[in-house]
Amino acid sequence: MIKIVRADFVQDKVIRLAFSDSTGGDYDLAPLIARGTEMVKPLADEAFFRRFFLELGALCWPNGFELSGGGIQQRLREQGRLHGIDRVA
Repeated sequence: MIKIVRADFVQDKVIRLAFSDSTGGDYDLAPLIARGTEMVKPLADEAFFRRFFLELGALCWPNGFELSGGGIQQRLREQGRLHGIDRVA
């Protein structure tokens, strides 16, 4: 199972992610937030967006919204934005 091992804010709604298999990429959540569903509405606020954290390898926010590492990695792969990275400690 792929887990997110590191997450860093980059800009706007973009988070740089490192995965447990030494891959990574910059994930833009703007399209997801633009859908305006109940769970993602709070992420439109930058202060709330920046409160993300990792829990059991998933990207999470205080309102209970979470995205799995495997799902994000697959989206990055499909977008051609997944790349190898140096081993994460």
